[in-house]
Amino acid sequence: MKEPNVFVYNAFIKGFVHCANPRKALQFYMRMLRANVFPTSYTFSSLIKACTLMLGISVGKTVHGHIWKYGFDSHVFVQTALIDFYSNLNKISESRRVFDEMRQRDVFSWTTMVSAYVRDGDLCSARRLFDEMPEKNIATWNTMIDGYARLGNVGAAKLLFNEMPAKDIISWTTMITCYTQNKQFREALYVFNDMKTNGFSPDEVTISSVISACAHLGALDLGKEIHLYLMQNGFNLDVYIGSALIDMYAKCGSLDRSLSVFFKLQEKNLFCWNSIIEGLAVHGFANEALAMFDRMETEKINPNGVTFISILSACTHAGLVKEGLRRFQSMSRKYFISPELEHYGCMVDLLSKAGLLGDALELIRSMKFQPNAVIWGALLGGCKLHRNLKIADIAVKELMVLEPSNSGYYTLLLNMYAEVNRWTEVTKIRVAIKELGIEKRCPGSSWIEMERKIYQFAASDQSHPASEEIYLLLAELDGQMKLAGYRPQLGSIL
Repeated sequence: MKEPNVFVYNAFIKGFVHCANPRKALQFYMRMLRANVFPTSYTFSSLIKACTLMLGISVGKTVHGHIWKYGFDSHVFVQTALIDFYSNLNKISESRRVFDEMRQRDVFSWTTMVSAYVRDGDLCSARRLFDEMPEKNIATWNTMIDGYARLGNVGAAKLLFNEMPAKDIISWTTMITCYTQNKQFREALYVFNDMKTNGFSPDEVTISSVISACAHLGALDLGKEIHLYLMQNGFNLDVYIGSALIDMYAKCGSLDRSLSVFFKLQEKNLFCWNSIIEGLAVHGFANEALAMFDRMETEKINPNGVTFISILSACTHAGLVKEGLRRFQSMSRKYFISPELEHYGCMVDLLSKAGLLGDALELIRSMKFQPNAVIWGALLGGCKLHRNLKIADIAVKELMVLEPSNSGYYTLLLNMYAEVNRWTEVTKIRVAIKELGIEKRCPGSSWIEMERKIYQFAASDQSHPASEEIYLLLAELDGQMKLAGYRPQLGSIL
């Protein structure tokens, strides 16, 4: 073309941005100016996206100056693109300045500014702006709900969700993901059922979140139903849904189904491999988990820190101390992965369960960062197993600094002394517990799935309508076990 016009240049600039080649887009813009072809507002909307892809603040400010120069500073969608550009580069004050200077604003510019605050983690400013909006669309509501979800403010997210005048699939999925990310898995399943009742069909993102909730609750029957729904409705079994299914079946105790999904996947990424290795490890198939790790290497998939947590856990379950040490050392030597607290926790657990309590204590003291309660708790568990009161005392003292209100550690030490008839120490610990005012506030809980409903039970719980019948049955079972010769081990004597 001898004299390409502005539409041709705009098409090239937009095309290069679409193909993730922002530098070429900017070069064509310079070529366009040298050819005395004046830009339009569409030119600048593409250029701003190019600057965002480059994360180029100085180039972006230059483009901003050209927007003023050519008189497009009053164009709403150009200014909206600038708001988004500055917020993507963490320049929230510049975003707000552009927003305040706008002579006219539409719902998209308002939503973009709200989204900028959400991205910056400033939910107070986002909410103030949200409340000031003269008009809101579904995207605005979704943005605020997602912001609260990311900060773990489930109550505020739920309140907004319930107030929405209209919802789309993103709204439902955002709320389900909110509950899942904040470990409120039963609520996630309730919202999923409501979504279907309201006539919305789940997409891939929804399905992944729901499968994750099923995995954590052990809701195998519901997980199977969702898997069947996937197959009947032509969903693509990609790496995301695939890894979620592998994890769900493994956590629900159906390792055969987990392996079946894994081997049927045409494409496998690191998440899929990590899920199956963890599944094998949790079920006690340590050698198979290690073999799967080697197979992953053969497929040219590089492991990450999560992979090694599963590998070290597998070694712990099987008592493979030498193999665990070798794999732990290979992290930094072969794969250049720096061990984190979780990896040290696995190693302390491995050494402690094997009775190498001195080695475990030495490893803790050699760590470059401060050990947490999980690490000291693993050492204390090993002390209980091998009846090492000396090191147990050290672990409990550290744990009482980290978690002073946790009664479990004192209880464990107290029971250890009781087992060897050291009643003086038992009395001292009981007095210390009373003086410190420590009590068990958060009992452990279990989930049971019956007829597609999830029931949660805690110790001494009487909230279930059939609790009287449940306790009668438990008492009967207890009597039958005693008649059969079962004698319970010494429990808590608090």
